Formats: sequence, C-alpha cells, structure tokens
Amino acid sequence: MVAPLYTTDSGLLFHAGKILVLTVGLPARGKTHVSRALERYLRWTGVKIMVVSLGDYRRKILGSAGKLPSDYFTLGAKSEVSIALRKQVADACEDSIQKFFDGGGQVVIYDANNGVKANRTRLAEKFHELDIHVVFLESWCDNQEIIERNIRSVKISSPDYRGWDPDKAVEDYYSRIRDHEQYYQPLEETTWPSIRIINVGEQVITNKIAGYLQSRIVFFLMNIHNRFRNIYFARSGQSLIEHSYRADSDLSPSGWAYAEKLKDFVIQKYTKSLSERGIDGKSHRLVVWTSARMRCSHTAWPFLTGSTPSQLNVRIIEKQQMSEINPGVWDGLTPEQVKKYYPDEWERFSHDPYAYRAPRAESYHDLCVRLEPILVELEREKEDLLIIGHASVIRCMLAYLIGLPVSEIPAIEVARGDLIEVVPASYGVQTQAYHFWDGDNGDGSGAPGAPHKDESNLYENYAEDAKKPKSPLALHWEPTQIQTLRSEQTLTVHT
Repeated sequence: MVAPLYTTDSGLLFHAGKILVLTVGLPARGKTHVSRALERYLRWTGVKIMVVSLGDYRRKILGSAGKLPSDYFTLGAKSEVSIALRKQVADACEDSIQKFFDGGGQVVIYDANNGVKANRTRLAEKFHELDIHVVFLESWCDNQEIIERNIRSVKISSPDYRGWDPDKAVEDYYSRIRDHEQYYQPLEETTWPSIRIINVGEQVITNKIAGYLQSRIVFFLMNIHNRFRNIYFARSGQSLIEHSYRADSDLSPSGWAYAEKLKDFVIQKYTKSLSERGIDGKSHRLVVWTSARMRCSHTAWPFLTGSTPSQLNVRIIEKQQMSEINPGVWDGLTPEQVKKYYPDEWERFSHDPYAYRAPRAESYHDLCVRLEPILVELEREKEDLLIIGHASVIRCMLAYLIGLPVSEIPAIEVARGDLIEVVPASYGVQTQAYHFWDGDNGDGSGAPGAPHKDESNLYENYAEDAKKPKSPLALHWEPTQIQTLRSEQTLTVHT
C-alpha cells in the first residue's frame, strides 16, 4: 500500500476520516519508537500525519529537565508552579493537534504517557466530539532487558541528560519510572478502539478496530521491533551488458573486482560494529538480500566463496521483488535518444518522473507498490542487513527509511562505490555513506581508473527529474541525522 496517485477534496484517504492515536505506557516502553515507525509507514502510504511529542514540546517550551521544579515529573502532590507548567505544555500539544486536523491532516499520534485513565478519557471525549476517531495505543513492557536497553540507548542521550554521567542518568530515569508506576493505570477500558503491544511486538491485542486504515495500522505494528541493527546499501557490480534490462548478464571483470572490494569493506565495517557492541560474530548473523538478477546475486558471491572470516555468520537471500525497474521501450537508450525518438513521452516523464510510466515499462510508483512486501520484511528483520540492489530499488528503500516524499525518489543519486549505512533509531534515522571504490580500467586487474557509468542505462545511472540530482545523504528531512564521510572529510548535518 504505497502512496496513491490521487487526492481528495478533503485530503483524507481510504474513507477513514480523521484519526487520533493516543499512546499509553510507562516511560521507556518504546512508545516513541513505535510512534516514529508508524509515522514513517503512514507517510509512505500518502497519509498526512504528524507526531506530537509531549516531551519535545516540554523541552521546546520550558527547556531541559534541569531547569524544571523538582516535583515536575512526579504524579503525586505538586506545587502550583509545576501544575501550571504541565498545563501549559499539555495545552500547547492539544492546540497543535487541533490545528493540524483543521489544516487538512488525517492522522495525529500523540506521543505521551497518558497513564491515568481519567486524563486519557478526557482527551478521547474532547476529540471525539470534534468527529475525530480516537484509538488508544498502549505499549506494555515487563521485559527488563528491553527497558534497560531503551533507557541506555534512547533516554539518557536526550537533551534532558546532556552532560550527565550515564549511570547517574539511568538511575535518575529509573526514579521517574518508579514514581509513574505508583499511579499508572493499564489500558483495560473497552469503550474506545485500542491496540495493546506487549514487549514491543511479542503480542498484539486489539479492540474495536474498524476500517481499512486502522486495520493497516494494526498490520504494520505486528511487524516491528526495536532491536538495534545496521542496514547497509550498495549497488551491484558492473555487468557485461550493462545497458540492457532484458539481458540478464553476468558481472564483468570490473564487476567481480568490485564485488570482492565490497565484501572486504562490509566485513571490515561489520566486524568493527560487532566489536563496539560487544557481540560475538558467531551468535549474530549478517543477512544479505539481493535481487534474482545475475549481476546482483553474483555481487554477493564473495561472501560465500571468498575469504570471509570463519567466526562470521552470513546468510544470502535472493528476492524476486527487488529486480530493477523495467524501462520498457526505453531499454538501452540514453536520455538524448529518448528525447529524440519519444519526445512526447519524455516531456511527460520530465513533468512527473515518479508517476509517469513509459510504454511497456514500470513507473517508480509501480516499483514502490512491488516493493511494499519487502519494506514490511525490512521492518521485521532483526539481524544486521546488507542490501545489494539496483539503483532504482535502493532509491525507493532509502526514501522509505529516511522519510522522503515519494516525488523525490527519481532524483536520488545512488553512486556505485558507496556503502550507505542506515541505523533506525527511536528519534529518527542515522545515515552515513562510505566511499570504497573508484572503479578500475575494466581489465580485471583492479588498477585505478574512472568509475564506469553506462549512459545507455537510463533508470539505473541517472537520477533524472529535469532537476539537479540529489544525494539521499545531502537532503535535510526530519527527523534524520545525516553524516557523509568521503575522502576523510566529514560533513555533519543535524535536522
């Protein structure tokens, strides 16, 4: 279910009306992770969605936790100052929710604890009177390992604990949790539609879920987890007949040299990552996805036939849905040839490169629809993952993970010789690119030469939308943190 190619006068899709998702749960139970993941998925489907985070609004309005009264985070008796400050933040969040709906938004996820039944019922009744469907989403977790991991990987890195000793920050956050536990009321009421997630995906319980969009939300939540992992992307090596979609040709000598270099570089990065996380390579698996096209699957062969360290566990999986975009009658043509022989089609393509479908071809929209099951599997995969793919496929998958609008997909430049590392996190996505290959002279010797670019492969080597191509690592889209590492020069962008 990718973004549809139509709009409605109301701006609402799937006859679903407006939906407010109210998260419920104690601190460090994965509410923010679930909220951001769901936001990413629904935005991909074309839904106008926003996450309103109570914690973010509190920091924006009042500053970090160190500037607040000592009783601000407790749920018992409070000073008048703390009561006024908490009301100020809550009112700002509710106003923001209302403005988003009034402006044509369809789904809002209110990321807050909402642990007191009376408070969340008041919110539900308030927005229900405004003809907004309310769904409670509780994240219940009694797995101490998950809670500890959430605190150490997410909470103590927040602005509230900037400059704190990590162990003291953990203890302070545990004190917040213990206070909330005294007053927390689990989601047991059945008056409102609700989804209850146990231990971040171990079990999902639903109540009164109705309609297509609400059902898709449940489907997605059944496929996510919050386990830390690295996702790597790399293009396949050069093939003998690079310009032809129909010819499923093998790798060229340069392509085989590239495959070996890719394997060496990935193993180096992967083993370093395992070491930093204190993980044994035999107990952890690197999963490699490739398409079934020969040049793509053969790029992964060195991981099985080469000198891969014996202590590493590698598994390679071919996925038919990951085949490159079908260029149809444009197969083997350069942009100049397409402009000459198909001027009308080129004009339509230039106007809307995402939606336009050349004769007997696939559009990028068609490709995104084909890739949706792969994206769901991507959410389910808990192991570190290397995706060796075609440029058109990588564009779509990067756009999904980073949160780019689908209209930007054709303009994303994916260079052969770059390894792109993506780390999904609770507050966004961290992305780095490492350049490891400058091409060779094509005789298989590995001698340096100009990077190969076949101008007859329109979709794979051109990020063409009649504008300047864009690198996914140079775009600024919230809530992504982007780092590009190339030739020992570092560019860091925080958005």
